Amino acid sequence: MTGLKGAEWHARISCGGRVSGAGFLVAPDKVLTCAHVVENSGFDPVTVTFPQRPGDAPAAARVVAHGGWDGRVNELGDLAVLELDREMAIAPASLAPADAAHGDRKLVAYGFPAGYDEDGTIAEFRTVAAQLLISGEWVQLEAWSGHGQPLAVGFSGAAVALVDTGQVIGMVTAAARPHGVRTGRMMPTHVLARYWPDLSALVPIPGSAHLRGTPSPGHAYVDGAPGRDLAPPHGVPTPRPAHWAPPGPAHWTPPGPAHAPGMPAPHAVPDLDVPPPCPAPHHHTPTPSPGHPDGPRLRALVEKAARAGLDCDPVRLYAAAAGPFDPLPPVEGFGSLWSAAWFVLCEVDDPGTVTRFAERLDALLTAPPPAETGAILVELGHSGAGDDLVRVEVSAYSAGRRHPVPAETVPRSRLRAYVQERIEDAFCHLTPGADELIAFALPRDWLDWPVDRWEKGPDDDTPLGCVHPVVVTDHARRRTSTRHILTSAWQRLDSRTGARVHRVACGGAEDPRKLRLALVQSEVCLAGFGATPRSARTRPHFETSLTAPAPVIVWSRQGCDPDQADCAGSADCPGTAFLEALDGLATRVPPAQLPRQVLGLRQRADAEDDHWARDIQLLWDDPRRFTDPHATAVHTRSPVA
Repeated sequence: MTGLKGAEWHARISCGGRVSGAGFLVAPDKVLTCAHVVENSGFDPVTVTFPQRPGDAPAAARVVAHGGWDGRVNELGDLAVLELDREMAIAPASLAPADAAHGDRKLVAYGFPAGYDEDGTIAEFRTVAAQLLISGEWVQLEAWSGHGQPLAVGFSGAAVALVDTGQVIGMVTAAARPHGVRTGRMMPTHVLARYWPDLSALVPIPGSAHLRGTPSPGHAYVDGAPGRDLAPPHGVPTPRPAHWAPPGPAHWTPPGPAHAPGMPAPHAVPDLDVPPPCPAPHHHTPTPSPGHPDGPRLRALVEKAARAGLDCDPVRLYAAAAGPFDPLPPVEGFGSLWSAAWFVLCEVDDPGTVTRFAERLDALLTAPPPAETGAILVELGHSGAGDDLVRVEVSAYSAGRRHPVPAETVPRSRLRAYVQERIEDAFCHLTPGADELIAFALPRDWLDWPVDRWEKGPDDDTPLGCVHPVVVTDHARRRTSTRHILTSAWQRLDSRTGARVHRVACGGAEDPRKLRLALVQSEVCLAGFGATPRSARTRPHFETSLTAPAPVIVWSRQGCDPDQADCAGSADCPGTAFLEALDGLATRVPPAQLPRQVLGLRQRADAEDDHWARDIQLLWDDPRRFTDPHATAVHTRSPVA
C-alpha cells in the first residue's frame, strides 16, 4: 500500500460529541463527507480530527455547501462540504481521473465503525461495472474477498482510494441493506464535482498520464502519492447548488428525520454476516484508457470560461452538442459549466459529443461581444372615442429596462407630428450608438400603414424608414402564450445564417391549414406574400401567418392585386418578381439582421425609381428586444414586450 503510506488527509467526523462518520481533506480548510453524516449539524456542533495526526486538536467545522440530500431512501446528492475553523498543515487528498476504477483494481476505505471509533479500520473492495452509474450517481462496490472488514456504519463519507497510487476515486455513501450482502455504493469524484463545482478543477480528466504512477509535467509527489495538477481552490467562495438554501449563516438544518450516526437507517448494516470465503481475484493494474483527445482542450476552455465569467446556459450548450443517442441531462440540470463538462467526459459514449461541446464553448469564448441594442415601441390603437382619434403610447427599451413616454389620444391630423415628438423623447433613453430599432405595434387592419414613409421630423422630410430600421407588428400578438412561442422560435433562429421564405403566390391556391402546418413544423421562419394584405384571395393566408405565428412576414404595399387583375402568379407578375428578390435577400441574411438590411434597401429604393423594395413592409417579431426584467409586471399593452 505504498500509495497510501502517510496519507494524513483521512478525517474522522464527530457530531454532538459522537463519531458519526468519515471524510477526507480536499483543500487546506475543506473536508468532504456525506450529508447524512452531519445531518444534525443544525443542532449539534461538528468537529473534525485526523487520526494519522493524533497530537492535533480537533477542528471545529460548519457545513458550507450541500448536495441537496433530504433524508429519503436512495435520495440523491448525499454530499456535504465542511469548512474548518483553521487551515491544516496536511497535504490534501490526490484525486484520480474519473475512469481510474474501471477494471479489477483493489480499493480501500478508512472508516470508523463500532469498536474502531478512535483509530479507525480499513475495508478492501473493488467496483462492479464501474462505467455504469446507478441512478446516474453511484458506483457499486463489492468486497475484495470474503474476509476482512465489510462496509458498515462509520464508513459513510470515507474516501475510496486506489491501493497502488493512493488517489481518491470516490466517496462511500451507503452499505448494502440485505443481511449478509457485502456490497455498498460510492459517489465517484466527477459526480461529487457535479454538486460542488470547486472540486471540478481538482479532478484529472479521464486517461490522465499520472494514473500510470509517473507524475505529469508540473506534478509533485506528496507522501508517496502523486500530487495535484492544480492548487486547491483556497479562498474562493464555496458555491451552493441553486436548489439548496441554508436556514442560517453557519449550519444546514435537514428537513428529514434524524437517523443513527454513520449512515442513514435505511442503508445501515451494522452486523453483516460474513459469507463463505471466495478466492481472491487476480490483481493487476490495467492500462488506463487514453481519454478523449479533446479532453485537455475542454478542461482548458472551461477554466478559461470560469475566469472570464462567461454567461451561458450549460444545459443548452450540452443540448446543442449532444448526438441523437446521448443521454438527457440530469433532471436538476447542471449546476455549473464544470458539471456539464464532466457529464460529457464521463457519462456520454459518443466521442464526437466532446469535440462538439468543446467547439461550441470555444466559439462562445472567441465570439465578439454583442453590440448594445436599443428599441423604441410605438403602439397605435383605436381610441374607442371615435374613428378620428388614435391612442398613442411610446416606450424606449434600453439596458434591459423599459422607459415609457407619456401616452395620449390624438386626432389623425396630428398623429404623425405627435409620433415624431414622442420618438425623439424616446431616443433620450437609448445609449448613443446602440443598434436601434423602431417597431410600430398596430391593430391588424392598420398593418399596411406606410409608417416607414412618415417624415422623420417637422424640419426633415426624410422617410423614417430610410434613417432607422422600422418594422411593424400585430397588436394581437401581445398574448403571453404567443410571446412564449415567438421567443422559442428566435432562440432556434439565432444560429441561422439565412432564412427560407415560404412563398404565398398571388392566386392563393394553397390551403391555409397546410400553410399553418408548414410554418409550425418546418424550418421556415419567413412568410412572403406576392399580393397585398387587402387581397381577398390571400387574406386568409395572411391571417394564418399572423396567428401561426410566423416570426417574420414580408409583403409589398403596392404588390399584385389579383382580385382586380385575376393574376395566378405568372412570371411577369409584380408579386412574383417581389418574391424572387425577397428570396435572394433572405437566404443570405440572418433573420436577426433583416431590419438593418431592409433599412439599406429602403435607402436605395428612395434614390431609385421602380426599386422592388420601395414599398416593402416588414413584420418582424423578436420579443427579446422588448423585455424588462426589472419590471414588476409585463407591459400589458405591448404585443411583443
